[in-house]
Amino acid sequence: MKKTLLTSALALGLAFGAAPSFAETYFPIIAKGFSHQFWQAVKAGAEEAAARNGVTITFEGPNTEAEIDKQTDILNAAIAKAPQGLGFAALDSQAQVPALQKAADAGIPIVAFDSGVDSDLPLTTCTTDNMAAAAAAADGLAKAIGEEGKIAAVIHDQTSATGIGRRDGFLNRIKEAYPNIEVVDVQYANDALKATDNVKAMLQANPDIKGIFASNEGAAIGLAVAIKESGAAIVGVGFDSGKSQKDAIMDGTLIGSVTQNPVGIGQCVVDSLAKAIKGEELPKVIDTGFYWYDKTNMADPQIAAVLYD
Repeated sequence: MKKTLLTSALALGLAFGAAPSFAETYFPIIAKGFSHQFWQAVKAGAEEAAARNGVTITFEGPNTEAEIDKQTDILNAAIAKAPQGLGFAALDSQAQVPALQKAADAGIPIVAFDSGVDSDLPLTTCTTDNMAAAAAAADGLAKAIGEEGKIAAVIHDQTSATGIGRRDGFLNRIKEAYPNIEVVDVQYANDALKATDNVKAMLQANPDIKGIFASNEGAAIGLAVAIKESGAAIVGVGFDSGKSQKDAIMDGTLIGSVTQNPVGIGQCVVDSLAKAIKGEELPKVIDTGFYWYDKTNMADPQIAAVLYD
């Protein structure tokens, strides 16, 4: 990142009455929410990297991942503080670009994480390859049902890059690789309660469904609850981790899931911002990896390291 960016950020700080102090480098890190254990793991990684880099961070976000306007308010408030860098996980890949443009115009380096934006404003995006990760989930589900039959999906949203990527990655893989599998329904739910209701409605409308994919922690918890409460003999595949989902895999309610590397994502955001303000070049995307896990490999050290409670 060029020195002119830091000069602009300093000027913005003076305009807002902030005392310039480069002795304390400050990065606000704005997540999509706090309702899932995933974000707590990202926070832990960001805090570890902040201590290692000698910078100060705040980790903020709306209470739930449905509050796009609230997240935009948090973003605008963070920009007004004239930070030396900004980490942002967008709830809406398009609607929040104007707010990010304000940061870019002020010379504030931006690093996107988890969910990118439809813009080249971020210097880099620390993220899972969501298309590939969801394709791995599709492979796991297809194998478990013998590569034929009716299936459905519960996707956590249709506005964020993660929601779109996981939906399309799953559906595209099924369409391309499994001609004898029919997707009969796709619903949207970001929390366990709504996902539970959606899955029960799917099963009632399509009693011959053989498997369902849930695209994040909340949706996967709801899927597991619905399977238990309905007694349906179907294959459930999740995404992310957390104690409830791990327990559901161990007791056979879900057959497996795809985990991201949330601690690594948090580390990547802060490390990338620290590099940016030193003028180091960053790749446009930093792939933080994913793994398929089930009860057969959850104790594997490589898998266990990226699972969280």
